[in-house]
Amino acid sequence: MYREKIEQAIEILKEIDIDMWLTFGRESHTLHDPATDLILGTGYTWHSAFIITKDEGSLAIVGSLDEANISRRGIFDKVVPYLKSIKEPLIDYLHRKNPGSIAINFSEDNVMADGLTYGSYLTLKKILKNTPFSNRLVSSEPILSALRGRKSKTEIERIKFAIKETERLYKEVWDYLRPGLTEKQVHEFMVERMNELGYEPAWDIEMCPSVFTGIPEEGEAHTGPTDRIIERGHVLNMDFGLRINDYCSDLQRTWYVLREGESDAPDEVINGFNAVRDAIIESAKAIRPGMEGREIDAIARNVITERGFNEYPHALGHQVGRAAHDGGGLLAPEWDRYGELPYKKIEKNQVYTLEPRVRIEGYGVATIEEIIVVTDEGGRFLSDLQKNIWLVK
Repeated sequence: MYREKIEQAIEILKEIDIDMWLTFGRESHTLHDPATDLILGTGYTWHSAFIITKDEGSLAIVGSLDEANISRRGIFDKVVPYLKSIKEPLIDYLHRKNPGSIAINFSEDNVMADGLTYGSYLTLKKILKNTPFSNRLVSSEPILSALRGRKSKTEIERIKFAIKETERLYKEVWDYLRPGLTEKQVHEFMVERMNELGYEPAWDIEMCPSVFTGIPEEGEAHTGPTDRIIERGHVLNMDFGLRINDYCSDLQRTWYVLREGESDAPDEVINGFNAVRDAIIESAKAIRPGMEGREIDAIARNVITERGFNEYPHALGHQVGRAAHDGGGLLAPEWDRYGELPYKKIEKNQVYTLEPRVRIEGYGVATIEEIIVVTDEGGRFLSDLQKNIWLVK
């Protein structure tokens, strides 16, 4: 898969007319650059340069004791070891290639393209001092946004498997749910099943899954479960994802806990849930390559507000891949907190979540999170859309 992504990176360099992409770093086990998850898949110790060019393939310049490990993987066309300093082989190669532009891993908006530490940046600038290359450094954000976003067939299949296993555990926890349990007990059930299956959580295990029952006393998302008890008349929702074979899922599901004598959720609960579902359906229908993320967010946001609910306090969706939040463009409103991300162009084969939510006064929060892949005909669901609110007896 790493060779597949390197070949893809070469095509992206040609497309955006950047001569060279340089991933530079050290001590990767401590100072991890997420770019190496795509093009390397192993660690390194000393200052190292992983170079991809638009016309000559790939080169790794690494410390001598890292050479065997990097070479054995067979990912880079050539591996050059050094003993005392990376400066000489790196400068020699740059002079031979004479690139007009060198992309390095910094970004103000995309965290997945911001893996170059400030210390390594200063080291690189010292190495390039008194050379013409010091003034040819540009951000690799457009490269990494495209590389992470354009999922290959293999990547999509891995994401789909993580989704299916996540959906399986959602069905299992549905059988377990009952009034009187706490959010923490539900969380512990899911963690135990994860461990039994040998899977990893897609984000911090303290909040994977997040479980919310009734009207949240604090937060609503990105917080861990509490001792709050599931009660009849509560809307209960859960945010959960798995990492399997290095790829993630990220799904949310919503239940209603029936009161004595009820056979279905109250109308106001159903209306809230349906608003969320319909916002997802409409935004999935509309999404196309070439659109901007803000346009899709606006479609979903309008469905929610037209149904009489307050707009959700976050982006409609983020990309999913090797990380649950995979960087790059967002399906987001034009808010300062999102910087330039809402204006990024949507591309074919990007994988996004769709996750609006509504607060149903007196009951709780209804939210669904589905995963789609972008096609020329719209968003194709990789997850099984939750069409109706699930009931807990």
